[in-house]
Amino acid sequence: MKKQQEKVYLIDTNVILRYLLGDHPKFSPKAESFMKNISEGTKKAEIPDVVIVECIYVMEKYYQIPKSEISTKLSGIMNFSGIVNPDRSEILEALLKYNSNHIDIVDCILAAHSSPEKVVVSFDEDMKKIKAVREIL
Repeated sequence: MKKQQEKVYLIDTNVILRYLLGDHPKFSPKAESFMKNISEGTKKAEIPDVVIVECIYVMEKYYQIPKSEISTKLSGIMNFSGIVNPDRSEILEALLKYNSNHIDIVDCILAAHSSPEKVVVSFDEDMKKIKAVREIL
């Protein structure tokens, strides 16, 4: 008998924002309930790095939330027991780099994914500051 594979949810930006901001009378309670299940591990989910980027952009530019608060809140979510991202450690590392530098989150994600086998190719000198394994063209 085949074991049924557990469902994994892909969480969109709007769910994370409604959860963190609590600013919508209809959607925020639903987001809170869903994220509670993820936090407790009763449901499994992934948060793609593009969603992290969009969350940061919206919170930083539209809501003008400080970087440190954004980084802390998103890192907290990434540490929920139901988050099963294969790149979880890289996203957490990127959020740390983002918090402690004046560098774009996309560059931080690239740096976090870099290794001697995965070299970032860039014209951006900021890559050196965040210790990316890199080559400058």
